[in-house]
Amino acid sequence: MRSPVRSVPPNVEHAAARARWLRAIDAVLAWLVAWAAVGLAFETVTASASAIVALLGVVLVALVAPLRRGWRPVSALGSVSASQGLRPGDHAWLVLPDHIEPVIVTARRGLRLVVASPQQGSEGLSVRRTRILVVPAKPLAS
Repeated sequence: MRSPVRSVPPNVEHAAARARWLRAIDAVLAWLVAWAAVGLAFETVTASASAIVALLGVVLVALVAPLRRGWRPVSALGSVSASQGLRPGDHAWLVLPDHIEPVIVTARRGLRLVVASPQQGSEGLSVRRTRILVVPAKPLAS
């Protein structure tokens, strides 16, 4: 008898780890943009003081979940590129912050995918490819 738990393929684990790094790069980029904005707004402030003010501003903005989720310039590019080859009927892995689950792509339109998993039943879940990482079940041939 097979185990009911399917192991996650290595390419999906690497993509999930890469997504965490890309989100860290997003945070650093947000701090650099805020640092530049503070430096331009207050020209008489020293560089270290403006860096600290920018860091505090980024930390405070990160506490607001919609703003934090809206700022993902680098990880959004990574997510879109990882799922660019997916078409309806393809098997994929949906990488969520707390778990990874196998899904089937049921529809695709622009930056949105509709995916269905066995746990959802007959309903699909519409996901935006810039917000959620969807990785093909089998690595695409180059």
